[in-house]
Parts: sequence; C-alpha cells; structure tokens
Amino acid sequence: MTEEVWMGTWRPHRPRGPIMALYSSPGPKYLIPTTTGFMKHTPTKLCAPAYSFRGAPMLLAENCSPGPRYNVNPKVLRTGKDLGPAYSILGRYHTKTMLTPGPGDYFPEKSTKFVFDSAPSHSLSARTKTFRVDSTPGPAAYMLPMVMGPHTVGKVSQPSFSIKGRSKLGGFSDDLHKTPGPAAYRQTDMQMTKFKAPQYTMAARVEPPGDKALKPGPGAHSPEKVTLTKPCAPIVTFGIKHSDYTTPLVVDVE
Repeated sequence: MTEEVWMGTWRPHRPRGPIMALYSSPGPKYLIPTTTGFMKHTPTKLCAPAYSFRGAPMLLAENCSPGPRYNVNPKVLRTGKDLGPAYSILGRYHTKTMLTPGPGDYFPEKSTKFVFDSAPSHSLSARTKTFRVDSTPGPAAYMLPMVMGPHTVGKVSQPSFSIKGRSKLGGFSDDLHKTPGPAAYRQTDMQMTKFKAPQYTMAARVEPPGDKALKPGPGAHSPEKVTLTKPCAPIVTFGIKHSDYTTPLVVDVE
C-alpha cells in the first residue's frame, strides 16, 4: 500500500454546499451569447459598429460584352465626322423646258376696243349650260290657298260642322254591367232531365264472315286435261305418211 502524496493543505472532503457536479445536467450545451462580433450578439450588451471586407467578385462564366466586334470609323469623333472638303462629279441637271408664246401668237388689231373708247355692243349667244339645270320653281309650282272650308289662309271662315258616326261608348247599346246575354249560355239537353227517347243509327252494310280468298270460276277448269279417271286424254298429231329415216324394202325381180 502506497501512501498518497498531497500538495499543500488541501485534502479530499465533502462539499459544504450543493454544487453542479453533483447533479445530472446537460452540461455546457447552452452557450452564453457572445459579446463580440455582429452575428448572434447578446441582446443585453451594446453592439459596436461592425465592418465587413468583401472578397473579389466572382468572374462571369460568359462575357456579355460585344468585344472588338464593332469596326469604329477612325474619322468619326465625338463631335462628328473629321473630314476635309470633298467634291463629287454629278451628271447634268435636267431643266424643265417651258413653252413661251412667240410674236406671232399676239393679235394687236383685236385690242382696239380695249385700248380706245368704243360704243357699247351686245351679242347674242346660245343658251348657257347652267340654265338647263336651273332648279328654281316656275309659276305652276305655287298653289293658291283655299278660300272654302275651315283651313283658309288670310280669310275669315264660317263655322263648319261635321257628321260623325255613333260612338260605342256611352250609347244605348253600351253594356255598363258587362253581363252575358242569352246567347252566351249553352242549351241544356232535354234528355238530362227527362226520359231518353230511343235513338237509331244507320251503319254500313255488314258483310258475313267467311273466306275472302279468290275462288276459281267454271272457265278456269279444263276437263279434257284430266287423266285421273282416264288412261290418257285424246291426243291428235299431224305428221308425214312415210318417214325419211325408214329404209324401203327393195326386191330384185329376175
């Protein structure tokens, strides 16, 4: 048996009070919220401002820019085209030729009445075309107002009376009660209240019952063709006396 060596004055003893080691607890499973950082900071402490450093952006798998596919004209600047004076050779312009009157198209001798004073002159011309389609009304298109009857215009008319037919409303034949007349009732049959008299009817001819099949008449029978009671009916034939197929009897006589 070896003697245990203890350091100092401490020796194993029972605790003076309950400690957590004597109980079955989950242990350090529940952590106290941290007081540093920004994520899951304890709500009972003030959170200082936090700054984050972001990494380089991830390169795209496909480039969306068109690249050097556009052939930019070097003479085109941001202010426009940088070009010197340029000249071009075009064809001759086609001018429109206008026909002007010559000296022979004028008649000075006809301008006398327009230049010098002249007496008034009148001319007779044919009827204009506008007169044919003139839509003004003629004298026969107007109608004088009537001077007889109540519809006179500008005249005093005497009182006129009219004869009207008899009105069905309020007349002597107007039925104020709207009651049915004698013809509105149906006549009662006398046989409903009295003895009924004998009645006779006329019907069509009654055919006796029987077979409606067609029966043969006397002319439909042929007694000469009956062979049930006779051996055979008389038969008459017409033919040649000698047959062409019968060999005649030839007798040689010496």
